Amino acid sequence: MRSLWAVIRRDDGSAPAEFVMVGALLTVVTLSVVQLALALHIRNTVLDAASEGARFAALADNGLPDGATRARDLITVALGRGYASNVTASYGWYLGHRAAIVTVRTPLPLVGLVGIDGGLEVSGHASVETLD
Repeated sequence: MRSLWAVIRRDDGSAPAEFVMVGALLTVVTLSVVQLALALHIRNTVLDAASEGARFAALADNGLPDGATRARDLITVALGRGYASNVTASYGWYLGHRAAIVTVRTPLPLVGLVGIDGGLEVSGHASVETLD
Protein backbone atom coordinates (compact mmCIF):
# COMPACT_ATOMS: atom_id res chain seq x y z
CA MET A 1 0.00 0.00 0.00
CA ARG A 2 2.88 2.31 0.76
CA SER A 3 4.32 1.93 -2.72
CA LEU A 4 1.02 3.00 -4.33
CA TRP A 5 1.07 6.28 -2.39
CA ALA A 6 4.70 6.82 -3.37
CA VAL A 7 3.80 6.39 -7.04
CA ILE A 8 0.82 8.76 -6.77
CA ARG A 9 2.85 11.50 -5.03
CA ARG A 10 5.69 11.53 -7.54
CA ASP A 11 5.87 14.70 -9.61
CA ASP A 12 7.99 13.47 -12.49
CA GLY A 13 6.84 15.06 -15.74
CA SER A 14 4.67 17.72 -14.11
CA ALA A 15 6.71 20.68 -15.44
CA PRO A 16 5.83 20.10 -19.12
CA ALA A 17 2.16 19.63 -18.24
CA GLU A 18 2.14 22.84 -16.18
CA PHE A 19 3.90 24.70 -18.98
CA VAL A 20 1.27 23.64 -21.51
CA MET A 21 -1.63 24.58 -19.21
CA VAL A 22 -0.20 27.97 -18.21
CA GLY A 23 0.87 28.70 -21.80
CA ALA A 24 -2.62 27.96 -23.13
CA LEU A 25 -4.21 30.17 -20.47
CA LEU A 26 -1.83 33.05 -21.17
CA THR A 27 -2.44 32.72 -24.91
CA VAL A 28 -6.21 32.94 -24.44
CA VAL A 29 -5.88 35.96 -22.14
CA THR A 30 -3.51 37.74 -24.56
CA LEU A 31 -5.75 37.13 -27.58
CA SER A 32 -8.77 38.33 -25.61
CA VAL A 33 -7.01 41.59 -24.72
CA VAL A 34 -5.96 42.10 -28.35
CA GLN A 35 -9.56 41.48 -29.51
CA LEU A 36 -10.90 43.96 -26.95
CA ALA A 37 -8.37 46.54 -28.10
CA LEU A 38 -9.44 46.00 -31.73
CA ALA A 39 -13.12 46.40 -30.85
CA LEU A 40 -12.43 49.59 -28.90
CA HIS A 41 -10.30 50.96 -31.74
CA ILE A 42 -13.12 50.37 -34.21
CA ARG A 43 -15.69 51.91 -31.85
CA ASN A 44 -13.57 55.01 -31.23
CA THR A 45 -12.78 55.45 -34.92
CA VAL A 46 -16.43 55.14 -35.95
CA LEU A 47 -17.56 57.46 -33.14
CA ASP A 48 -15.00 60.08 -34.18
CA ALA A 49 -16.12 59.83 -37.81
CA ALA A 50 -19.79 60.19 -36.79
CA SER A 51 -18.98 63.26 -34.69
CA GLU A 52 -16.94 64.80 -37.50
CA GLY A 53 -19.78 64.11 -39.94
CA ALA A 54 -22.27 65.78 -37.59
CA ARG A 55 -20.02 68.84 -37.21
CA PHE A 56 -19.64 69.00 -40.99
CA ALA A 57 -23.41 68.70 -41.52
CA ALA A 58 -24.09 71.39 -38.90
CA LEU A 59 -22.13 74.07 -40.75
CA ALA A 60 -24.28 76.83 -42.23
CA ASP A 61 -23.36 76.07 -45.85
CA ASN A 62 -23.60 72.24 -45.61
CA GLY A 63 -26.46 69.79 -45.27
CA LEU A 64 -27.18 66.30 -44.02
CA PRO A 65 -25.93 64.50 -47.15
CA ASP A 66 -22.60 66.32 -46.79
CA GLY A 67 -22.23 65.12 -43.20
CA ALA A 68 -23.13 61.52 -44.03
CA THR A 69 -20.69 61.52 -46.94
CA ARG A 70 -17.94 62.98 -44.75
CA ALA A 71 -18.45 60.30 -42.08
CA ARG A 72 -18.61 57.54 -44.71
CA ASP A 73 -15.37 58.75 -46.32
CA LEU A 74 -13.53 58.90 -42.99
CA ILE A 75 -14.63 55.40 -42.01
CA THR A 76 -13.74 54.00 -45.43
CA VAL A 77 -10.22 55.43 -45.26
CA ALA A 78 -9.61 54.30 -41.66
CA LEU A 79 -11.33 50.91 -41.51
CA GLY A 80 -12.60 49.89 -44.93
CA ARG A 81 -15.75 50.00 -47.01
CA GLY A 82 -17.51 47.26 -45.03
CA TYR A 83 -17.68 49.44 -41.93
CA ALA A 84 -19.14 52.46 -43.75
CA SER A 85 -22.17 50.87 -45.38
CA ASN A 86 -24.84 52.10 -42.95
CA VAL A 87 -24.47 55.83 -42.25
CA THR A 88 -27.55 58.04 -41.74
CA ALA A 89 -27.96 61.71 -40.93
CA SER A 90 -30.93 63.61 -39.56
CA TYR A 91 -31.89 66.77 -37.73
CA GLY A 92 -33.18 66.57 -34.20
CA TRP A 93 -32.80 68.03 -30.74
CA TYR A 94 -29.88 67.35 -28.45
CA LEU A 95 -29.59 68.93 -24.98
CA GLY A 96 -32.24 71.49 -25.90
CA HIS A 97 -30.62 72.67 -29.14
CA ARG A 98 -31.35 71.88 -32.77
CA ALA A 99 -28.67 69.44 -33.83
CA ALA A 100 -27.38 67.47 -36.78
CA ILE A 101 -27.19 63.80 -35.80
CA VAL A 102 -25.08 61.32 -37.76
CA THR A 103 -25.68 57.67 -36.83
CA VAL A 104 -23.39 54.84 -37.90
CA ARG A 105 -24.29 51.15 -37.61
CA THR A 106 -21.31 48.91 -38.18
CA PRO A 107 -20.16 45.35 -37.46
CA LEU A 108 -18.94 44.61 -33.94
CA PRO A 109 -15.81 42.46 -34.32
CA LEU A 110 -15.82 39.33 -32.17
CA VAL A 111 -13.11 37.19 -33.78
CA GLY A 112 -10.57 39.26 -35.67
CA LEU A 113 -12.56 41.57 -37.94
CA VAL A 114 -15.48 39.13 -38.25
CA GLY A 115 -18.46 39.83 -36.05
CA ILE A 116 -22.08 40.74 -35.64
CA ASP A 117 -23.34 42.87 -38.53
CA GLY A 118 -24.95 46.04 -37.15
CA GLY A 119 -23.85 45.13 -33.62
CA LEU A 120 -22.30 48.53 -32.97
CA GLU A 121 -24.29 51.76 -33.25
CA VAL A 122 -22.86 55.19 -32.47
CA SER A 123 -24.18 58.73 -33.00
CA GLY A 124 -22.46 62.04 -33.31
CA HIS A 125 -24.26 65.31 -32.47
CA ALA A 126 -23.50 68.92 -33.33
CA SER A 127 -25.47 72.13 -32.89
CA VAL A 128 -26.73 73.50 -36.19
CA GLU A 129 -25.33 76.86 -37.26
CA THR A 130 -27.69 79.46 -38.63
CA LEU A 131 -27.05 82.71 -40.47
CA ASP A 132 -29.80 84.60 -38.61
